[in-house]
Amino acid sequence: MKRVVLLALPVVLLSLIYRAIVPPPPRSCSTAGVPSQTPKIKLRDGRNLVYKEYGVPKNIAKYNVIYVHSFGGSKFEASLIIPQAIEELGVYFVSFDRPGYGKSDPHPKRSFKSLALDIEEVADQLELGNKFYVIGFAMGAHFVWGCLKYIPHRLAGAALLAPAINYWWPGFPSNLTKEAYDKQLIRDQWVYKVAYYAPWLMYWWNTQQYFPGFSVITGEFKLSQKDLKIAYSLDEMQLQQAYVTQQGEFESLHRDLIIGFGKPEFDPMDMKNPFYNNDGNIHLWHGVEDGIVSVKLQNYIAKKNPWINYHELQDAGHLFPCGDDSIKYDIWKALLNHEKK
Repeated sequence: MKRVVLLALPVVLLSLIYRAIVPPPPRSCSTAGVPSQTPKIKLRDGRNLVYKEYGVPKNIAKYNVIYVHSFGGSKFEASLIIPQAIEELGVYFVSFDRPGYGKSDPHPKRSFKSLALDIEEVADQLELGNKFYVIGFAMGAHFVWGCLKYIPHRLAGAALLAPAINYWWPGFPSNLTKEAYDKQLIRDQWVYKVAYYAPWLMYWWNTQQYFPGFSVITGEFKLSQKDLKIAYSLDEMQLQQAYVTQQGEFESLHRDLIIGFGKPEFDPMDMKNPFYNNDGNIHLWHGVEDGIVSVKLQNYIAKKNPWINYHELQDAGHLFPCGDDSIKYDIWKALLNHEKK
């Protein structure tokens, strides 16, 4: 009997470990059950992306803009960054649930490139023309770098609002990244390490009970006083938290962490100006009081890429795109009118 127990014990332990580290399959969220009035696109590979339209109708729009939502966001998030003058500007604005979020099918091999190609296909299927604009916020802005890398020929311009940063981008001086990294919460530093060194542990790390998980998932991240005021004013229905992770947290939140903070697919500081013919522009906006993303690292990226129009907002934190309407209007006007700082 003792021998049988000794032989069975490793198998049981391996089974428990496997169940702990391997994420469950995404919960079923077939778009076949989505109401017919909910717009969706069937991509070439068979996946569905659900989207939402804002602004003026396409047939009278002066500008076509695609929005890329943040970590833990969805297609509904776009309503938070629209200025009251959106129709006056003549903008057709479309936002979609990124793969694995909301009701859009997951993409197990999701990457910066795959998402950029998804965005290009959204533009083609919605007939937005040869050129369109992209705007992204936080992790969404992080993925806008992928659009600038892989589909620059399709872009009329891009706005990156408080974009997330990968601490492993080789273009950063080590002393600068160490300073910014050390200012992050310890729990988040560990998540960045897991994403880079052991991405296969990401599900376990954010579901185990021994150590605190990623602060943005647990809702314990650092916000400035300005951010807190904005956060309290946001409409819970616009955020739609239950909607966001209805397929489970791995294909949405955890995969974002792996892609965004894991081994870099490319380094934005190695990129050349995608608009060398001056046929478009890129704006990067960041708040000095941002407690989530380092303003020093953002500033360094802008200096390395002088073709970026960098806007450093002195009295703003991470959530500035969702705050004052005057800032929202400045963001849109600068992008659409090709204004420089």
